[in-house]
Amino acid sequence: MNLDSIFYPKSIAVIGASTQEGSVGNDIVKNLASQGYTGKIFPINPKATELYGLKCYANIKDIEEKIDLAIVTVPAAIVPQVMTEAAKKKIKGAIVISAGFKEAGNVELENELAKICEKNNIALIGPNCLGVINPENKMNASFAMIMPNQGPVAFLSQSGALCTAVIDYAQKLGVGFSKFISVGNKAMIDEAHFFEYLYKDPATKIIAVYAEQLTHPQTIIATVKKLSRGKKAKPILIIKSGRTLAGASASASHTGALAGSDTAYDALFAQSGIVRVNSVSEMFEYLRVFAHNPLPTGRKTAIVTNAGGPGVLTTDATIYNGLELAKLSPTSEKALKKILPSFAGLHNPVDILGDAKSDRYRATLEILAKDKNVNNIVVILTPQSMTDIEAVAQVVIDIKNKTKKPIIASFMGGKMVSRAVQIMQQAGVATTGFPEQAAEALAALAIFAESSREKEAGEFTIKNINKKTAEKIFFQIKHQNKKNITEAAATEILEAYGFTLPTHAIATTADEALSVAKKINKKMVMKIISEDIIHKSDVGGVMLNITAENVKDKFEEMIKTIRTKKPAAKIDGVLLVEMAEKNGLEMILGSKKDPNLGNMIMVGLGGVYVEVFKDVAFGLSPITKRDAEKMLDRIKTKKILNGTRGQAALDTKALIDCLGRLSKLLTDFPEIKELDINPLLVLPKGHGVKVLDARMIME
Repeated sequence: MNLDSIFYPKSIAVIGASTQEGSVGNDIVKNLASQGYTGKIFPINPKATELYGLKCYANIKDIEEKIDLAIVTVPAAIVPQVMTEAAKKKIKGAIVISAGFKEAGNVELENELAKICEKNNIALIGPNCLGVINPENKMNASFAMIMPNQGPVAFLSQSGALCTAVIDYAQKLGVGFSKFISVGNKAMIDEAHFFEYLYKDPATKIIAVYAEQLTHPQTIIATVKKLSRGKKAKPILIIKSGRTLAGASASASHTGALAGSDTAYDALFAQSGIVRVNSVSEMFEYLRVFAHNPLPTGRKTAIVTNAGGPGVLTTDATIYNGLELAKLSPTSEKALKKILPSFAGLHNPVDILGDAKSDRYRATLEILAKDKNVNNIVVILTPQSMTDIEAVAQVVIDIKNKTKKPIIASFMGGKMVSRAVQIMQQAGVATTGFPEQAAEALAALAIFAESSREKEAGEFTIKNINKKTAEKIFFQIKHQNKKNITEAAATEILEAYGFTLPTHAIATTADEALSVAKKINKKMVMKIISEDIIHKSDVGGVMLNITAENVKDKFEEMIKTIRTKKPAAKIDGVLLVEMAEKNGLEMILGSKKDPNLGNMIMVGLGGVYVEVFKDVAFGLSPITKRDAEKMLDRIKTKKILNGTRGQAALDTKALIDCLGRLSKLLTDFPEIKELDINPLLVLPKGHGVKVLDARMIME
């Protein structure tokens, strides 16, 4: 697909150009004709001869010249017809503004449109979109009234109405755009395609997105990792709406219960390196900080303030958001002592007192900018009667132009500081209304900077897998039309994929149970086998300390209890398993399939209290070894795995290997809807792991 035909067309046909002022078809022609676009414009309207000084044509086929881009605003029902005609002109790009497709229930009509474009190699934006704006060549191919300022930010949105508000707000805040894209229904081109294109776009330094739903997660992960690594890393900031949708249905597995409606997106963002923001206002705070600063070399932050209270609040926000309070060098403290009043705060935060003027700000900032212990600087100003506010603003500009360290200015107030803030914004200084916002945005920048320096690990090398054995088991399950897989079958599948299990066997009668117990010859756990029973312990389906001496009595007791509590359950016997060692940690591995993003993988603290503590992390399958390591880094249990309070370190290497095996299983058998391995006993370092219980649910 040739997206240059969308953003850099030399000629545009507007199919559905209208003479009625205020209509979409009229506004698009007016915007193209009046806002600086220098290419050729061909309005298509069989009932008009001229529009905004441009000759009108009855049909696109009447235009003798080559057409690069078609903008379509006709009623949805005739869009396929006009696109077929446009295809004959060999256009390479189309923006379909028209509504009335999938969003209105007309899925087949949208599919027909997409097929026409795919067949004729036409890059299609929309349908049901606001349009596209490229400030670089002054092309406003939308019905938004304003041409945004040119700048480094590419903005993509699934909401056309939000686009117009963002353009207006951005002008007020001094944020400029490289590309402005309303993606609409995404019949052909979605965010993943745009990420790939914008990765190569020299005008784009940052990508900002409003998303309601994302697809093609692995393409997004691969592309974003490529964008966000190296010296020329391009951050992607996303607002994802619908995070509190009440659509997370009750689930039979622990993983399903812990995977809320938005968990898959959190996993996608964490795994790929996307920066998640929570609101439009927060998005703009981040954009200013990201756009106007280099990537920091660390998290050590210095705070300069002329007011004690805001300095303390900023300190709290700095620590809370994961930054570090820089410890100033002895040289810096000595230099500060010479230039600051005796009552000033010489340590970080540096309180230069309420009577500070621009000369004191300048001297202080020059010292901090040279301090090797300082990675970032936050400058706070509150307007006092003696403060020369605009002069301080100029100082901040001067210091920013001399240093490679990120600087954020938070001039607190309204009318009194507005002119100074405007001066700094025009000079490319990142400003925030309040210092807490500065700390939050700066923390996001520092975290992104760290991820940009990471080297991506390759795929897992997984050995000792018997896929054919698993295929036979899955074939039998499908043939029997089963949804819930018994623990016995689940553990057999896991064993085929190289997971380590304690010695185990199945018994269907009390006599068989005795025979098994004699062979295992150790204390055992006895578990009921029934596809109708998911949570076995809730109905008396788990018994501990089983031996050859008591196994027959316990077998009869369990069967009787189950038949009382779950009389309709089909019982296939019991699973006798060697009891596990007591010198390990119970973890959980799991998976739940998201309808849009595929199989999520979960790891965390396991056992019966997994849903109480909820110390888990998610990733999207397939994962790399580095993805698995980062998942472990996100859980508090990692400290226990590493060894704490004199306890030995546990076999994290084997746990990571299990995550790779689970990822491989889910890739090979995507029909697995939910899966729990709980508990997975992680033994001391060098002794591996053991699967103590497992359950699977199929689609």
